[in-house]
Amino acid sequence: MDEIDTRLTARLRHNGRQSISALAAELGLSRATVRARIERLERSGTILGYTVILKSDAIEQPVRGIVMIAVEGVAADRVVRSLAGFAEIAAIHTTNGRWDLVVELGTESLADLDAALRRIRLIQGVRDSETNLLLATPRSTRARL
Repeated sequence: MDEIDTRLTARLRHNGRQSISALAAELGLSRATVRARIERLERSGTILGYTVILKSDAIEQPVRGIVMIAVEGVAADRVVRSLAGFAEIAAIHTTNGRWDLVVELGTESLADLDAALRRIRLIQGVRDSETNLLLATPRSTRARL
């Protein structure tokens, strides 16, 4: 990927339905060039597909945090299945080191965050956790409305 492909994919990440004509105008390229680049990026597997972004996925919750979780023994799969049912959780990551899981979550208030953390700590197999509030996000590739 060159600099033009990077700019093109950044625009497609923000709006995958943007017309070839609009993309060409923004990038200062011909429509044929933009179409050829998109087709090449799709064929190479760089662009895997396009999706719908729901408003609830794009709007950040007012209170966001990262929760590191240590799991007892071999309970990680069971804990992940339990966490998957939490509406507040945006992502669950497995990791190495002191913590077994890293969870991204967001809520409307600190009280809601506290309630979610309490429910996480009650999951059988969760041995320990540590939570950090996210104060600001200077850079993100997530779509914004």
